[in-house]
Amino acid sequence: MIKTIALVFQVLLGLGLIATILLQSGKSAGLSGSIAGGSEALFGGKKKGLDELLAKVTAWLVAAFMIITLVIAVL
Repeated sequence: MIKTIALVFQVLLGLGLIATILLQSGKSAGLSGSIAGGSEALFGGKKKGLDELLAKVTAWLVAAFMIITLVIAVL
C-alpha cells in the first residue's frame, strides 16, 4: 500500500519536474541571446522573476524526487 502511494507521488513529482524544466527560458535564445548572454556573464547579470522561482521549484522537486526514489528502492 505505501509503495503504491510512493510510486504515485513519484510520478506526480516527475510530471512536475518536466513541466518546470520546460517552462524555464533557455540560457541563450539564438544570436541575440548569445550576445546578451556574453554581456551578462561579463557584467554579472541576475535571473529575475519567474526564472528564479522556477529554478527554486525545480531544485525542490529534484530533491523530493531523489528522496522518494530512495524510499521506493528501500521498500
